[in-house]
Amino acid sequence: MCNVRKGHPCGGHNGRAVTRIHGRVAMAVLLALSLTAAPGAWASTTPAEAQTGHVHTQHAQTQHTHACPMHPEETGMERDRCGICNMFLTQPIEGAESALAHTHACPMHPEETGMERDRCGICNMFLTQPIADAELALAHTHACPMHPEETGMERDRCGICNMFLTQPIADAEPAQAHTHACPMHPEETGMERDRCGICNMFLTQPIAADGVAESEEEEVGDDPHAGHSEAGLASLDPLPQALPSVEAGATATVKYVCPMHPHIVSDDADATCPICGMDLEAVTVGAATEEVVVGVSGGMQQALGMRTQTVERGTLWQYIKTLGEVQYNEDAISHLHTRVTGWVEKLTVTTVGQRVEQGQLLYELYSPELINAQDDYLQALDYAKQDPKRGDDLKRRARLRLELLGMSNRVINQVERSGESLYRVPFYAPSSGVISAIELRDGMYIQPGNTLIELVDLSTVWVIADVFENEQGWLETGRPADVTAAPQGLFEIEGQIDYIYPELDATTRAMRVRVKLDNPGEQLRPGSLVDVELYGGPKRGLLIVPTEALILTGRENRVVVQHDSTGFASVPVKLGMMSQGKAEILEGLNEGDQVVVSGQFLLDSEASIQGSLRRLSAGEAAADPHAGHNH
Repeated sequence: MCNVRKGHPCGGHNGRAVTRIHGRVAMAVLLALSLTAAPGAWASTTPAEAQTGHVHTQHAQTQHTHACPMHPEETGMERDRCGICNMFLTQPIEGAESALAHTHACPMHPEETGMERDRCGICNMFLTQPIADAELALAHTHACPMHPEETGMERDRCGICNMFLTQPIADAEPAQAHTHACPMHPEETGMERDRCGICNMFLTQPIAADGVAESEEEEVGDDPHAGHSEAGLASLDPLPQALPSVEAGATATVKYVCPMHPHIVSDDADATCPICGMDLEAVTVGAATEEVVVGVSGGMQQALGMRTQTVERGTLWQYIKTLGEVQYNEDAISHLHTRVTGWVEKLTVTTVGQRVEQGQLLYELYSPELINAQDDYLQALDYAKQDPKRGDDLKRRARLRLELLGMSNRVINQVERSGESLYRVPFYAPSSGVISAIELRDGMYIQPGNTLIELVDLSTVWVIADVFENEQGWLETGRPADVTAAPQGLFEIEGQIDYIYPELDATTRAMRVRVKLDNPGEQLRPGSLVDVELYGGPKRGLLIVPTEALILTGRENRVVVQHDSTGFASVPVKLGMMSQGKAEILEGLNEGDQVVVSGQFLLDSEASIQGSLRRLSAGEAAADPHAGHNH
């Protein structure tokens, strides 16, 4: 050991160097001692502890495949979050090879493996090639139709021809293959939309996690179809029962009906139901003359509020009640025109709706043409005094000229008496009425062809009523009519059919009937709506029923007839005239029949052609493999 003293070369920096050397020697000695003791320590580890450590190591490798980009010491599964910064763990750990990490390989570099949709470390392509030895539970359920050796999941693609893997593998029974069961036969299981091997129905009943169909948990009793027989349902009092019976001489036909969905009907014997997939069963259906009788108990009749009435013969008065519109009497409309050119000098009427009387001054007109005609007339008068024989003819033609130019006899006589021409010729109202249109103002220049004033006489009006096509047969001119205008306090104003228009209204498809009415107080105003009643003669000895008993379907008319206390049938009828809540029956009923007038719509629906097909229970039911399952 060196003695160091002050001023010796070993002092100062050299002394510190010697100290570091001594520290390194000490560390080497400690390392040697630890390596010498290590074999014993490893030897003392038990096999169980070694196995436990291996399990923990493998579990850590499986669970910790990714690390935090900011804190690499924070590891876990992909998409877990960092315990420090809460970021997703997106940084893959190179040495982590979990059990699920290597299911796909790179198509170009098979040695590059990993999870599906990972990228190849060489070419950066997605790992889309399944690894052959990765035997997942659902990996190999289908094969390629062209290359059976290429297998995988359904809708995967073949690695050779790129076709979808659509051919099921017969011996491939994955755990998820049997997820649904048949609603009718729960023991028949398979994938959803597969078909039952017994009834050919689609497998639509999901199987619960314990392997039992969900519907079985709700069944009562040992029989899954207990309580679903036709006899059991038919015995219930409130339910109506369809009893199809073929009449004598009727020709039967065969239809194919789904036992589960009776509204599915086909003529094809090999057809299947598009809803449940079951084979359609043959059913014998009667001809068009078949009558479907619906049985309804007395209690059900009371619940429906059913009422019946007897078919009788009686008298119907031809009667129509409709709406009408008050319009001007077009025969009482006057148009005032001018026959000469000139200027209006004085106008006494100015507004629409103003009432004028016959002979009332309307306007004065200055017209050079009328002045010349007046002068000629005055000269003819003078010539007639000198030569009566030839002057009378000249006077007559000059006066006729003034009349044709629009001057009234009243004005011509005034000119003749005064012997002077009028520079402002007055024009008077030819009749009394109301101004419905005016195109005239003071100082206006007018000329022939223009309608100056329109006058309407409201002492009479027209009522235009609409009548539907099925009520037109007995209408004719001269039939009495009553008009009611309740807002004006006018009731049952008597009139008659004045005219029947030959064409139908293009919008309402109704025939128009005109009724002419006197309007002394001018209370009926054009444009107002009124109630119109049209009357015809009586028709006696008709077979009649209340209109509330009719079922008007558009294609045909039907009524429900009661055969006995609980039997009802829907029959087609042919109608005649309808009036005052009653209808004439031409065909389909007999006198004395009982028809339903309340609650018949439900019975008709039950007995309709479509409804009867849904409830057929003919002898073919014995051959039905699902007999007794009335749904």
